[in-house]
Amino acid sequence: MATKLKSHSGAKKRFFPTSNGNYKRWRVGIRHLNQSFSAERVNRLSRVAIVTNTTQKKMLRRALPYSC
Repeated sequence: MATKLKSHSGAKKRFFPTSNGNYKRWRVGIRHLNQSFSAERVNRLSRVAIVTNTTQKKMLRRALPYSC
């Protein structure tokens, strides 16, 4: 019998699979030390980003085997 694969617990908390096989993630730099940023930059940082790099997608598929 095959053993179950473990998901990477850090990746589980940071990346979320979409229906078409991509992954969503939050942008960095919004938590603190951002009082000098413009409002436009803060709004841009608060949006969700899509992982588009194919190398990162491969890594995420390996780290999250049951996500897609």
